[in-house]
Amino acid sequence: MNGGTFMSIFSGQFIEVIEWLDTTGNTIVYRFPHHNNDIKMGAQLTVRESQIAVFINEGVIADVFGPGRYELSTENLPVMSRLNSWQFGFRSPFKAEVYFISSRQFLNQRWGTKKPIMMRDQDFGVVRFRSFGTYSYRVADPQLLLREIVGTNPYFTAETIGEQFKNMIQTVVADVIVSSKIPVLDLAGQYGEFSAQSTEKLAAKFKPLGFELLGFQIENISLPNEVEQMIDKRTGVGIMNDSIDQYSQLQAADSMREAARNPGNSFAGMGVGLGVGEMIGQTVQKAFSSFRSSTFGSKKCVQCGESIPAVGKFCPKCGTPAPSEQAQRKSCGKCGAAVGENDRFCPACGTPQQPTNCPNCNSKLAPGVRFCPQCGCKL
Repeated sequence: MNGGTFMSIFSGQFIEVIEWLDTTGNTIVYRFPHHNNDIKMGAQLTVRESQIAVFINEGVIADVFGPGRYELSTENLPVMSRLNSWQFGFRSPFKAEVYFISSRQFLNQRWGTKKPIMMRDQDFGVVRFRSFGTYSYRVADPQLLLREIVGTNPYFTAETIGEQFKNMIQTVVADVIVSSKIPVLDLAGQYGEFSAQSTEKLAAKFKPLGFELLGFQIENISLPNEVEQMIDKRTGVGIMNDSIDQYSQLQAADSMREAARNPGNSFAGMGVGLGVGEMIGQTVQKAFSSFRSSTFGSKKCVQCGESIPAVGKFCPKCGTPAPSEQAQRKSCGKCGAAVGENDRFCPACGTPQQPTNCPNCNSKLAPGVRFCPQCGCKL
């Protein structure tokens, strides 16, 4: 029998013992089978630890029993007595449905997104990702659960409600992650924050169903293989950028140690060693710059003309902030060098630059005009 085994001892047509032995470990609600037999007044009701028993009279939730052993009477069935107008000392058999509800904690329930979640990333464009983790819950309001979810079903399992929970989780997790606008490169460091925000939102959805959310964790956010490869490549570029200077310094140090072992040829050896180290460092630098530009694109520094990677925010040579895409489209009419949108002189040749907007009314200006056509301001 689904949901566990039951015991009912009959005296004629009357039920004398009511209890539930759960053998599944995943049953949440179990209806005691009465087979149209009446319950004897004075029958023994046994409710075990982590169980709650609910009596229903003609579809109306009546009396609720916590863990313990009871001899049924009008004294411990006050709601049933009132609904049926039983007088004190009433001893006749009666009809009722008895539901057993598990109040234990359902821990480490697995969840995962059925469909990929889409988000827009500033570096990688539209990215699809999946996520998975665990959650835990328990029944907090048995009567609410019976009214809102179970209805007339004879039993109700963790798998049954699990499908509904997983749909709710996917919706909430997608909303939390996408609305955060966290770059893909930084998602792994936000699992704790995403979990906390999701827990708060999910708890509000579990409560109206009669459940309490005890815990929720996002264990992983998985990206498509091609996106992970791009991240690995970009991480490698960052490591190479940091290592070039260290490589040149290491070569110079090795040359100095070699010169110390050969005093007779120390200066010549040192010169050759330093020269080789510098040459190798320059070669690696050029190769890296070429790789970086060809892989990710580049833009020129408006101050010194040095190439800046497309993802760079500052010039690696002089530290000047990288120009915006709009600034990149403006160049000096004399020498062709890149000029910032608000620069008044060319940083390469010093030629005065005409502003693109009127300094008085901010109207767009055509090339070569000396007065603003809107307000007449002299340029």
